[in-house]
Amino acid sequence: MTVRELKKKLIGKIDQSEDSELLEEMYRLIANEESDSSIYELSEEQIRAVEEGQLQYKNGQFLTDKQADKDIEEWLDK
Repeated sequence: MTVRELKKKLIGKIDQSEDSELLEEMYRLIANEESDSSIYELSEEQIRAVEEGQLQYKNGQFLTDKQADKDIEEWLDK
């Protein structure tokens, strides 16, 4: 099915539908597609934080899930 055919079918189904929940969900999906296509730009502070995190990771300065869970449990017990 071509894009043009699909659009025609969708328009027809939308036009026939009286289901407001369905129509709202369809609108939400289409609106999400539009917002997903924009490029998110980081601030200088965010870029520095990402770079710092990458450097820490490369230097082995991170916790495993297991160690983080253990640390959290210890903090909660205090």
